[in-house]
Amino acid sequence: MPELPEVETVRVELEPALVGRTFERVDILDPRLTRPLEPASVAAELEGERVRSVDRRGKYLIVRFESGRALLVHLRMTGSFRHAEGGLLGDDPHRRAVVRLDDGSDVAYRDVRRFGTWLLASEEDLDAYLDERLGREPLDRAFTPARLAERLRGRRAPIKAALLDQRTLAGMGNIYVDEALWRAQVHPLRVAGELTDDEIALLTRAVKASLRAGIARQGASLRDYSTPNGGGGRMQTAFNVYGRRGDPCERCGAPIDKIRVAGRGTWYCPSCQRLS
Repeated sequence: MPELPEVETVRVELEPALVGRTFERVDILDPRLTRPLEPASVAAELEGERVRSVDRRGKYLIVRFESGRALLVHLRMTGSFRHAEGGLLGDDPHRRAVVRLDDGSDVAYRDVRRFGTWLLASEEDLDAYLDERLGREPLDRAFTPARLAERLRGRRAPIKAALLDQRTLAGMGNIYVDEALWRAQVHPLRVAGELTDDEIALLTRAVKASLRAGIARQGASLRDYSTPNGGGGRMQTAFNVYGRRGDPCERCGAPIDKIRVAGRGTWYCPSCQRLS
């Protein structure tokens, strides 16, 4: 599933293509994308909207319009966008929607697994919707060790599970949680509420560093993720632990191991991420 670095990369590439442009024609080809609303009615509502900004909140992409409404997009597991000059998109059996912009270019949304969603809402309703589901943005200056400690206080869940909870931190997923825990030298099964102040401080810095590394490399292309310009991410070539079972730890040389935590495959170094 695309995580914060992947969605931020999509946002950065879509922003210059969309801001100031009008949705001239919208074709929603898959009813699952907008359910329970009819795709034709959502498409009709979107036509004529002029884009004010392209934002991100956690793993959500937000296209804000000058009317005050916004389109909230969640890519889920396999959603992605492609921007191309008019008529140059080519065939794609997994295309779920196409937006023709007033400059003649097209923005297509594709989704192999069909779990992605589009929601059109007023700005007020949208902000309330997101605030109910998401915690703080981990790259904001307001995300401090004290804030993280506040979210973890009293939590009996493993720290891996706590960080995957979007109400703890918005945008974290399996890849970047494993990478952050390795950087902080915290075992993924540690009880979240039992981390020391020093460990929380290290983990706060590690979360930021892992996400920034992902953004700098335009995310990780493991399966279906690609950027709107048709490129791929490079973070998969720089993982410290994720997907590297049996490889030597970059820090201590011990072989990386894989376990399951909260039902998710979890990679860590048993030597420098000790369970104590």
